[in-house]
Amino acid sequence: MSRQNEIAGRMAEAVVKRLVARKLAEIKDEARAREVVRHVLSENFLSEEKIDSEVKTLLLDHAKLIKDSASDYKRLFTMAKTRLARERGFTL
Repeated sequence: MSRQNEIAGRMAEAVVKRLVARKLAEIKDEARAREVVRHVLSENFLSEEKIDSEVKTLLLDHAKLIKDSASDYKRLFTMAKTRLARERGFTL
């Protein structure tokens, strides 16, 4: 099991447990609910990874300009990632 799936599984467990404990959702099959939440979280992680990859590619394509302008790579990365995510309707 990949690290992301492991994290998604633990998060799903916590989410379902809290929903049941606080009676915010009526869940008949907790195992199925955990699996659905884990799946959604895993897809979210993959989408964020894809955005990260695209931002890295974009910044590498403009590496010379970035270097010449003495811009902060981390700041540019965050700005580009936020913009791409917003354009795609993805919440970070």
